Amino acid sequence: MTDEQSKSENDESERASTDETSRPVPTGTIDPSTPDEFGLVQLWWGDGKGKTTAAMGMGFRAGGHGYRVHMVQFMKGGAGSVEDVRGEYEAIEQISGFTYENTGHYGWHGFLDGSDDDEHTAQAEGGLARAKNIIKASKGDTEPIPLDADPDEGVHMLILDEILYAANRGLLDPDEVVELVESKPDDLELVLTGGHDRPDYACEVADLVTHVEKEAHPIESGHSARKGTEY
Repeated sequence: MTDEQSKSENDESERASTDETSRPVPTGTIDPSTPDEFGLVQLWWGDGKGKTTAAMGMGFRAGGHGYRVHMVQFMKGGAGSVEDVRGEYEAIEQISGFTYENTGHYGWHGFLDGSDDDEHTAQAEGGLARAKNIIKASKGDTEPIPLDADPDEGVHMLILDEILYAANRGLLDPDEVVELVESKPDDLELVLTGGHDRPDYACEVADLVTHVEKEAHPIESGHSARKGTEY
């Protein structure tokens, strides 16, 4: 056998091995379903990037199983460095059963960007009221929820993005956040994100607490928010 023939056989063997171990995961139609083990409280905080990304990743995963997911965003109302249409919104629109709404005010509270602090507070309080209504509607969701159902009809997973940041900055009363958590039904998965300061008040009522710590960030070297990674 020549060296060329031997190399050819080895290449074919490697391809066959790869085909056997790297087959595409089968996918199908997403039908409404009910989670068997939902009901925990997850909390993601810290000065590192990735808290919202992690929360939405779980939302995509749950949506892929046919569970009803909704995300209420606090504080993220847009800024001059970020386009109004963000990649995550476009992606969520493609997932049946995953919806979102943004209750943030344009700008970022405390950044002296010309935005009105009272309006930030009003928007945050509106987001909290919205979350309370969805949680109240979610009691007793033991049956599948239509994937196109309004979140007012209840959900299986509720993501409250940046709610901890809003509480840490005084836009919301931390005690109200705790009351919100304690009011949730047993089968609702509740995900809270945000804040650079440890939210001790919320950690006490959470089942999963993840501290996302920054070691380095491109903003420190002059990079602004980048399309496709930050929005």
